[in-house]
Amino acid sequence: MQALLAEIGALAEVKHYGRVVSIQGLMVEVAGPLHAMGVGSRLAVYTRAGEEVICEVVGFRDNRALCLPFGALSGIGVGCKAVLSSEEPHIYPSNAWLGRVVNAMGEPIDGKGPIAQGAMPYLLRNMPPAAHTRQRVRGKVDLGVRALNTFTTCCRGQRMGIFAGSGVGKSVLLSMLARNTACDVSVIGLIGERGREVQEFIEDDLGPEGLARSIVVVATSDEPALMRRQAAYMTLSLAEYFRDLDKNVLCMMDSVTRFAIAQREIGLSTGEPPTSKGYTPTVFAELPKLLERAGPGTGTGSITGLFTVLVDGDDHNEPVADAVRSILDGHIVMERSIAERGRYPAVNVLKSVSRTMPDCNAPEENDLVRRARALMATYDDMEELIRLGAYRPGSDAQVDEAIHYQPALDAFLAQRKGESCTLADGYAALADILRDGPQTSGETE
Repeated sequence: MQALLAEIGALAEVKHYGRVVSIQGLMVEVAGPLHAMGVGSRLAVYTRAGEEVICEVVGFRDNRALCLPFGALSGIGVGCKAVLSSEEPHIYPSNAWLGRVVNAMGEPIDGKGPIAQGAMPYLLRNMPPAAHTRQRVRGKVDLGVRALNTFTTCCRGQRMGIFAGSGVGKSVLLSMLARNTACDVSVIGLIGERGREVQEFIEDDLGPEGLARSIVVVATSDEPALMRRQAAYMTLSLAEYFRDLDKNVLCMMDSVTRFAIAQREIGLSTGEPPTSKGYTPTVFAELPKLLERAGPGTGTGSITGLFTVLVDGDDHNEPVADAVRSILDGHIVMERSIAERGRYPAVNVLKSVSRTMPDCNAPEENDLVRRARALMATYDDMEELIRLGAYRPGSDAQVDEAIHYQPALDAFLAQRKGESCTLADGYAALADILRDGPQTSGETE
């Protein structure tokens, strides 16, 4: 009833009407009361059969509003009526959303009936809390993945990126994190995802227990660009609601790259110039607005963000990956060469960084990780010579030590999909490996 009263109170006293004057591709041009419209305004355009298609104003040209649709344009022609909505796009989340699967409009798509609405509206394009009002990032988060817990320890309210090319195991790692991460609520955005994989992710990766504490937002790759972009906004808005309830929220998005591609399609449709690899300037303006919404709140609640980035052609310095890496608080790099050796998750810990890790760890834990990294870096530098047989044992004590530890460290970083490892167990296992030092020539004799 409170939600209904809030919607009634938001109704406009005057309705503004316009008309469709041109359609080019997916772009709908509307003439009408431009003084009442702004970028981001919503219009309900009616087909000749009387069906409603929601469109969003993305720009203006020649005294016309440029609009993109959230659905198909079938049946829309010149002269069709367009009705302007006076309110900003928003949702009314509640605890009843937990365990549900919704689309980018917040409509349930899991066949379980309607969702009870909350009393407080949350804007889809919300602003993050002011920087000086936010709490600090503190307290470790147990991700359940041994390689990440030990070498890229994540804190509550931190934002991490998972960078990988196609087919390297990014989605499998995300499913491990969805199942094993210790949190109160999970909000999972599948942006531009393959339709076949959605049900597999919900049933096999989340399972009934994981879904009960989660909300899944889905926009498949065949949906319009506006739907794919809005699914990302919807994911963050739902996470903000539970953060404001002082919950520790895990927000996962697969992937930020597809959000950027959707924004690129929108920008090119409005005539923006393509800049870096065809990406328009608004892509790089929208990325920080989206990603900054994750993080600690003004109270005890927080949003821990894990965002996947699909790097183009395994180039980890391509424009979107470079921009996202500069915004986030750390990055997890997955490499094809590691996956080809059969070690999963294929995380390159030497190239992965958690910016909050040194401060949240105990000194002995940092020393342990530092020593393990040094051993792996030494082996990585000499790996080609070792595999070719060009290195002679005994030539360098540091290299000999790295060769001794390499099999155990490589096995430590491997983990099966259904396996879970706590923070304490990960550090204990790493300490056991490094405690077993290499034998000297005298001990061998």
